[in-house]
Amino acid sequence: MKTAPEVLAAAPGSIRRLSADKDYDADWLRPDLRENGITPSIPGKRDRKRKIRHDRRRYRERWRIEATFCRLKDFRRIVTRYEKLARN
Repeated sequence: MKTAPEVLAAAPGSIRRLSADKDYDADWLRPDLRENGITPSIPGKRDRKRKIRHDRRRYRERWRIEATFCRLKDFRRIVTRYEKLARN
């Protein structure tokens, strides 16, 4: 399995910022991202001893990406005929 920096390095174009949710809050990930010139916008988990600062404005815009993926999943449901009723 590839690590996150390997996946990001294989992505087309240059990545300047990464917005992710609290599940991606890891001590090993942040320095790797910064080494590659990527600014992380990942809030820290609640149980962290030391608070992590992040760009709240950029993090709040993350919903657009999630909404896009949700919409793509709707089309996938139709294309793969998960809903096989005629009215759908």
